[in-house]
Amino acid sequence: MIDALDFLGLDALLSDEERLVRTNVGAFVRGRVLPNAAEWFEAGTFPKELARELGRLGVLGMHLQGYDCAGASAVAYGLACLELEAGDSGIRSFVSVQGSLAMHAIHRFGSERQREEWLPQMARGERIGCFALSEADFGSNASGMRTSARRDGSDWILHGTKMWISNGSVADVAIVWARTEEGIRGFVVPRETRGFSARDVTKKLSLRASVTSELSFDECRLPADAELPEARGLRAAFTSLDEARYGIVWGAMGAARSCYASALSYAKSRVQFDRPIGAFQLVQERLVDMVIELQKGMLLALHLGRMKDDGRITSPQVSFGKLNNVRAALAIARSARAVLGANGVTLEYPVIRHMNNLESVYTYEGTNEIHTLVVGEAITGLSALR
Repeated sequence: MIDALDFLGLDALLSDEERLVRTNVGAFVRGRVLPNAAEWFEAGTFPKELARELGRLGVLGMHLQGYDCAGASAVAYGLACLELEAGDSGIRSFVSVQGSLAMHAIHRFGSERQREEWLPQMARGERIGCFALSEADFGSNASGMRTSARRDGSDWILHGTKMWISNGSVADVAIVWARTEEGIRGFVVPRETRGFSARDVTKKLSLRASVTSELSFDECRLPADAELPEARGLRAAFTSLDEARYGIVWGAMGAARSCYASALSYAKSRVQFDRPIGAFQLVQERLVDMVIELQKGMLLALHLGRMKDDGRITSPQVSFGKLNNVRAALAIARSARAVLGANGVTLEYPVIRHMNNLESVYTYEGTNEIHTLVVGEAITGLSALR
């Protein structure tokens, strides 16, 4: 018997431990996220109390070792992202920023003191982090950033503005990337630092259940040990970004699965011309195209996850996954919206919410165009960016 949601039987490729992670996170999403996701989206609010609940679930920094982190496999982390984004991209985005960006940067590039101070509390959701790289005029071209840090005795003086920062105004700590005389460096900046302020981006029609902020640093004085000692240049920031992009490879398929499942259920129950619309050839063609792209995307995510667990994955391969799976997820969402007809634009169904959210996922953590050029350089050996 064919499972319409797992046509190729990919479940058999998972270990018992991986299935357990998927089951536990999926149950949390069904019990806590899905009953509230439409309301959070419509109101444009992120429930901050969810941070500690996600901490208890064990998904914050779950792929990191030590410091109260779970030390899970890359595939297990990917499955968690899949289930979280099946709930809402904004919730998966919170987990990605917390664990794959802010926590990963401290874990990989921080001092032992920084790790011990921040990581256990962040893993429990008691402290929230953000990752401040993009600026209003420098998104894809992060190397052009204007935010700077200069030495003043043993201290650092941080000055500048960051834009489009997820978790920004609810964060207890920001990982801030700034230009110095020695090159670009990363800094751990607590929220209470004098001169640090945050202002939310409003009137968003995408990722509405996620906080997006502008951060300002007005001559913030930081101690010498605020610097991430092992972070040298943009390569350090991009290493953390690859961790988040990998989660998106899986997460996008969670949103796609939700849209496909909604369209399939609707097509089997919606009656027009005396029969379910799923009996019409054009509707079946849409559903078949959706399940094919969904299963291909899942195979890609699983393959990249196995490569990552084996230590074989490369940055261009992560770009390949993010590029393909977000494109595919958007196409699935748009086709599902068409199957639902007028009902597809209401929050009674999850499709329009996922579709709007995926427009942000298409752009953040590297735009579709940038990832295209990354893959292009990998296959030609020629850079189109320099």
